[in-house]
Amino acid sequence: AQIGDAVGIIAAQSIGEPGTQLTMRTFHTGGVAGADITHGLPRVVELFEARKPKGLAKIAEQDGSIAIEESEKALTVVITDDAGEEHRHTFPRRTRLFVESGQTVTAGTQLNEGSLYPHELLAIRGRTETEQYLVKEVQEVYKSQGVDINDKHIELIARQMLKKVRVDQKGDTDYLPGQFVDRFDFAKVNGEVGTKGGEQAQFEDIILGITKASLNTDSFLSAASFQETTKVLTDAALEGKIDRLHGLKENVIIGKLIPAATGLKRYRRIEIEPSEPLPRAMDDVGLLDQDEIAAELGLGDGDGLGGFGSAFNEDIASLEEMGTGGADPGFADELANLDVPEDKK
Repeated sequence: AQIGDAVGIIAAQSIGEPGTQLTMRTFHTGGVAGADITHGLPRVVELFEARKPKGLAKIAEQDGSIAIEESEKALTVVITDDAGEEHRHTFPRRTRLFVESGQTVTAGTQLNEGSLYPHELLAIRGRTETEQYLVKEVQEVYKSQGVDINDKHIELIARQMLKKVRVDQKGDTDYLPGQFVDRFDFAKVNGEVGTKGGEQAQFEDIILGITKASLNTDSFLSAASFQETTKVLTDAALEGKIDRLHGLKENVIIGKLIPAATGLKRYRRIEIEPSEPLPRAMDDVGLLDQDEIAAELGLGDGDGLGGFGSAFNEDIASLEEMGTGGADPGFADELANLDVPEDKK
């Protein structure tokens, strides 16, 4: 990609168009309670909206060793951490487990068959593994239908879903607890506060579905064009928001040139210079000075255009007289009939 490429639009088209080929099916696995596995387009929507999946799998919340207790109707996975504390997870009797007794697991290990809840995965394993999980799961859906999509398009969507953080402690910043802030703006403000010796703010990673992420954009024009128009515009008016028009949608809405491709400021300020010198033209009175013309033609004898012969100089003189006397209908004919010696042409 080049600077100025509309990568968001490219990603949306790359994911959306093949999405029309996905089936809308939900499989049920042998009557097991809670084991509905969503496939096709609904699964992609489920992932991009960061919803709790139907066939929810549980994950270990801490490191520890596994012990499995069986009863007539249930299986209980007991995880004993390093401090000796037990953490119990109960499943239906026919659940397919991914762990066994005596096994050592780390926090975030999937315990049973099913789909992970992105919010839980983010809280336990962090941002990077959550992004990787989203990319892997979306790719599995498309590949099952024979559709090939480059990872970078899905990664771009996942990045936007994890772009915000929630402020926990405001410190000496102007943020409010519970406020959603762009993680890069948050890091910049925290860095400035830290440089001045102030108390930095604390944050919590969050994941937003694409609908909520679109409504939490910095541009209220962009958000209003998506959903909940009345609410978005009302909130923007009450808060006195200013739209800096940094994105594409807001510029399209008000009819301005979009900041992409040749619409970028750095391209609008380009000064174009000729690749070759411009041809010399006649001045307001007549022809240019003979010495200048002779110098350009490489006649360095100091006698102007004398090197072309006396007849040529007489024609030049007559043309200059016509130039001082005003326009003459025969001027073009005189130019065409200049008597230039053969060896000087």
